[in-house]
Amino acid sequence: MISNNNNIKEPRITLVGAGPGDAELITLKGIKALQTANVVLYDALVNEELLEVAPADAVKIYVGKRSGDHTFSQDNINQLMVDYALNYGHVVRLKGGDPFVFGRGHEELEFAAEYNIPTQVVPGISSSIGVPGLQGIPVTHRGLSESFWVITGTTTAGRISADLYQAAKSNATVVVLMGLHKLAEIAELFKAEGKGALPAAVIQSGTTVDEKVAVGTVDTIAGLVAEQGIASPALIVFGEVVSLHPQYKLVKEVYDVVAGR
Repeated sequence: MISNNNNIKEPRITLVGAGPGDAELITLKGIKALQTANVVLYDALVNEELLEVAPADAVKIYVGKRSGDHTFSQDNINQLMVDYALNYGHVVRLKGGDPFVFGRGHEELEFAAEYNIPTQVVPGISSSIGVPGLQGIPVTHRGLSESFWVITGTTTAGRISADLYQAAKSNATVVVLMGLHKLAEIAELFKAEGKGALPAAVIQSGTTVDEKVAVGTVDTIAGLVAEQGIASPALIVFGEVVSLHPQYKLVKEVYDVVAGR
């Protein structure tokens, strides 16, 4: 148990979505929460510029949580969050994107409730919507897509999500998070549905200085990602809305030539 004897304040926890990477994409409410933090527990995909918003004497603890590299287990994080709240006061749990979009935020709320610690949630811009949007790819668009799916690339067992099989059959925009290492396998699901020519994009480190984008089709996207050296963290977008990306016109011309159209 963490101990601090200096003027212990009322414990409370605020889950704050930091947005997709650009520090300016956090909400004003998220900034206000950070400004009153006694402790900040932050994830790997959080822009560390945001830590400067917290008071200089606030405790700032990195707790990892990058795909494939969890510095702390979820159980460890839950316990740290509660221990710091009980001993220091206001804990801001700063999470990339939105706390409730594959962020395990509700598990943290449930753990805090076991200790009767008051909690608050500050939503964040999810990378699943914000990153494609900033690339000129809307997840919905009249005449192209009436809905969208946001799906994890793999389950905790390391298998492709069963939802991807259903999503590949739909006309919806499909955004896949944490699925880059399964890209070729996921693309095969769409090919099996006769969608080899469907526009597709992969965006690495969206909204940051490390951003890279590959725009192609289901048939070509895995090869383009390999050629361009695109790596995690990255998200994948399948759907006609990708045709709205500025690069897609050239992609289609090349695809049509190769396909003999």
